[in-house]
Amino acid sequence: MNLEPATAKHVHDHDGKKYYFCCAGCRQKFEVDPQSFLNKPGSGLVTLGMPAPKPTQAAQPQSTTKTGSARAYVCPMCPEVHEAKPGACPSCGMALEPDVPLSTTRTEYTCPMHPQIVRTEPGSCPICGMALEPRTVSAVLEENPELRNMTRRFWVGVALTVPMLAIAMGEMFGYHLHLDLNHNGVPINLPWVEFVLATPVVLWCGLPFFQRFWTSLVNRSPNMFTLIGLGTGVAYVYSIVATLAPQLFPQSLRKMGGYPDVYFEAAAAITTLVLLGQVMELRARSRTSAAIRALLDLSPKTARLLSPDGSGGEVMEKDIPLEHVKPGDRLRVRPGEKIPVDGVVLEGRSSVDESMITGESMPVEKSPNAKVIGATINTTGSFIMQAERVGTETLLARIVQMVGQAQRSRAPIQNLADRVSAYFVPAVVAIAAITFAAWFFFGPQPRLANAIVNTVAVLIIACPCALGLATPMAIMVGTGRGAHAGVLVKNAEALETLEKVDTLVVDKTGTLTEGKPRLTSVTPRGKLLADDLLRLAASLERASEHPLAAAILTGAKDRGLSLAEATDFHSYPGKGVSGVVEGTRISAGNEQFMQDEHITVPNRPDNWPTAGETAIYIAADGTFAGWICAGDPLKYNLALTVNELSAQGLRIVMLTGDNRAAAEAVAHSANIQEFEAEVLPEGKLEVIRKLQQQGRVVAMAGDGINDAPALAQADVGIAMGTGTDVAMESGGITLVKGDLSGILRARKLSQATMRNIRQNLFFAFIYNAVGVPIAAGVLYPIFGWLLSPIFAAAAMSFSSVSVIANALRLRHAKL
Repeated sequence: MNLEPATAKHVHDHDGKKYYFCCAGCRQKFEVDPQSFLNKPGSGLVTLGMPAPKPTQAAQPQSTTKTGSARAYVCPMCPEVHEAKPGACPSCGMALEPDVPLSTTRTEYTCPMHPQIVRTEPGSCPICGMALEPRTVSAVLEENPELRNMTRRFWVGVALTVPMLAIAMGEMFGYHLHLDLNHNGVPINLPWVEFVLATPVVLWCGLPFFQRFWTSLVNRSPNMFTLIGLGTGVAYVYSIVATLAPQLFPQSLRKMGGYPDVYFEAAAAITTLVLLGQVMELRARSRTSAAIRALLDLSPKTARLLSPDGSGGEVMEKDIPLEHVKPGDRLRVRPGEKIPVDGVVLEGRSSVDESMITGESMPVEKSPNAKVIGATINTTGSFIMQAERVGTETLLARIVQMVGQAQRSRAPIQNLADRVSAYFVPAVVAIAAITFAAWFFFGPQPRLANAIVNTVAVLIIACPCALGLATPMAIMVGTGRGAHAGVLVKNAEALETLEKVDTLVVDKTGTLTEGKPRLTSVTPRGKLLADDLLRLAASLERASEHPLAAAILTGAKDRGLSLAEATDFHSYPGKGVSGVVEGTRISAGNEQFMQDEHITVPNRPDNWPTAGETAIYIAADGTFAGWICAGDPLKYNLALTVNELSAQGLRIVMLTGDNRAAAEAVAHSANIQEFEAEVLPEGKLEVIRKLQQQGRVVAMAGDGINDAPALAQADVGIAMGTGTDVAMESGGITLVKGDLSGILRARKLSQATMRNIRQNLFFAFIYNAVGVPIAAGVLYPIFGWLLSPIFAAAAMSFSSVSVIANALRLRHAKL
């Protein structure tokens, strides 16, 4: 069967690539060492966007052909089996399929309700019977072959069903149709006319439903088409028997013409109405991919490349297709143009509208060394940029990929619908049987006719399609809406849990602050002068990736200091670094690091760090040498955002590895009441665990590598898009702009989506709870009302469409 990416805990890295182990057919996931599975036949190994490794010739059975044959057939369950001709697999007996290499351009189809079902061709889901849809959305809106097929069948059904309904309506008002054959005046009643008209509708127009009905029986997976097949099949077969052998029925049931009542028009009308529902549903479902398609449409088609012409280094400009851009290329972006790929500004200044990616409406000023995002709009000036990430590595491509994966994920609330659906169809069949027995033995005359009509109405109206669509449709539309607001949802579980969060734990650097510290002061203590202290510290920090290290390096560069090489470098996460510079052992870190190194620290200076600043303690050869302070400004409107989150009942806790004085200053400026300072990475993890043990539902917001364990432990990990890739992989939700206000948007998205899901489930449950008893005839003893199977079919079809229409409202949710 087709392999698909497993959940996050089943992902393994090997040689810089991600490997996934998950068999969609047997629904088993494998968590194994990729190295041991490389080039192993039948291992189920597949790389992202690449085919599984071909089995070696030695591992193939004698009956198989060589891998390099022009045309071979393989077994979907036994990939080591290769045959030259189509037939049955010698191992498992399944039909062999053409060996078509996977490519990144081949379209795969999946079920919106059962994402583990993946097929290479359009068709229907073997579990629920729903039409499969493309797994990945292309920028070009392609015609859905399933929609085209259903539309054609629907219009043929309409053409043949309308005359039957006209005849049936005439019968209701006392008008009877008679045909005069051979001029003998022999009347032929309606059954034969209806039989001729209904047979193409039921057997050809409704063929997909009967195929899915049979599949549901073979797979022992009852679904909506089980009920549709039973309902229309019973009505049609009964009518055929009544038409071909009316003498089998008692005289009391035979009306004018000697025939009992037939229900050809009901079977045809039900088929046509279900086809109408399928057409409307397929069209509505195609709109759920509009969010991804809109994102794909953001990318420009060309880029303006700058390149020397080879004669004296003169620069030439030419437009090239976007797919031809390579990392390192120099590109010119003119006013009003879209930035082609992710990169960095080399020359020029401008303002860039990044709202389509980050959700932030205000343009962002860009100057040399500033990062730019592909597909955003350059509004004013012209600049030259260097391409860094192209193709599938750009932020937009990653957003599209993440949104697509999230739309195919399952929310825990879906388990409720699954449990109900597992018992629903058998229960409906049982109710239908009871309905038939009750009307046949205790109902008014004609008992058989009434029993059949009401049984068919129960089977048709109870189709659980709306119940199955309630959750996946809302998730698909909600995650797409979030992507346009700069909120990327990695999986539906995170989106559902975020609504329940009552405690928000936030990292300081890069989350509450800009994450781009700048040098504010250098205070020597001892023999070293300020510039010497800064030069030695900067030489040491060149090997560090901490944000404060960048501030020290930038400060040294601004002062024109020449740096030396550091040797014997050691990093102590959450504490500091040490190494040898020009023969001197330099240590740089926090106060705890100085204590661990047994270094005596003098009293703090008068210019001790204020809010947003951090002091770095420097020691030389075991003697304290001074402080270097770096300031990391707070993010815009941070205090206002914190107040809004607190007003929603969230308990906010700040964690930081900085000293208590700096942490307290930041917490005070941001209106955060609880904080913990000098916390190591493993300490952040313990804080999350303790809060969870208290019964708290915890969300963690962070951006660094040291935040990854805490992000993974939290009930919902919220990664800043401006942070590291490791943090974004660990978080269930990513805020593209990296602003804490994005948590407000994410929480509103979660609340709107879950509210929509509950509405859909309510509609589906209440519809069946009310519709099934009415179809069974509970109102007949009181009001004399019976529900026609035709009206039952119409109600069933429009119930599914109403659920989808309700889900589509999320596209306009205010975040």
